[in-house]
Amino acid sequence: MGPGPVFIALFIIIFGIFYLHYSTRNKERLALIEKGADASIFFSAKAAQKKSDVPLWKVLILNLAVLLMGIGAGIFIGSILEAYTLIEDGVAYAGSIFLMAGIGLFVGFTLSKKLVEK
Repeated sequence: MGPGPVFIALFIIIFGIFYLHYSTRNKERLALIEKGADASIFFSAKAAQKKSDVPLWKVLILNLAVLLMGIGAGIFIGSILEAYTLIEDGVAYAGSIFLMAGIGLFVGFTLSKKLVEK
């Protein structure tokens, strides 16, 4: 099996997730409007985001930078593991890249949370 069916399946899965998210959100909003509920509940997340004076692009760049540094460190650690241990190439690279990327995401989340709280 080639890479074509994998990419098609991935596209279908991503499309399905977005479709379910937006159709469910639309149904919830229509039900609240029919009941006469206040529409301010839809804007509570945006109001909370505006209270923190940190623009969204700064948080995204911070998280992306820490993630890419984690991936780079994972590649570096994978090459060290491959050269100096008996661990197989694929296991050393994949394991260290995923581990360091996860650590990078956690550090980025922690830093962005501290950035927003200030």
